[in-house]
Amino acid sequence: MNLPTDLKYTKEHEWVRIEGSTATIGITDYAQGELGELVYVEVESVDEDLDKDDVFGTVEAVKTTSDLFMPLSGKVTEFNAKLDESDGDDPTLVNSDPYGEGWIIKMEISDESEIEELMDAEAYEELIA
Repeated sequence: MNLPTDLKYTKEHEWVRIEGSTATIGITDYAQGELGELVYVEVESVDEDLDKDDVFGTVEAVKTTSDLFMPLSGKVTEFNAKLDESDGDDPTLVNSDPYGEGWIIKMEISDESEIEELMDAEAYEELIA
């Protein structure tokens, strides 16, 4: 399983790439494997300020729908247009490239102290083992 060591992780199976005060968020390789092929990704929280653990969207697979949770407090600034049904509409990018082209949102972090609460790759690997 692919688990990049330069990312942070949550117990809800989101990954976080932090670049300054911006974070890119997606779901882990483990999560997409458990869900199966995604048929829809919905994010209606762009331009909204959300608290850590708030739901920012959903992913829908053939047999289930799962909520997506904010790993950090802040403002959702962008939804990956390649996943958006009104633009690229290819939710399977989350399956084929979860840490690259399959990212889901970008956000501006409002409380950088919350970063310390996220897991590193080793801790996340222990969680899913």
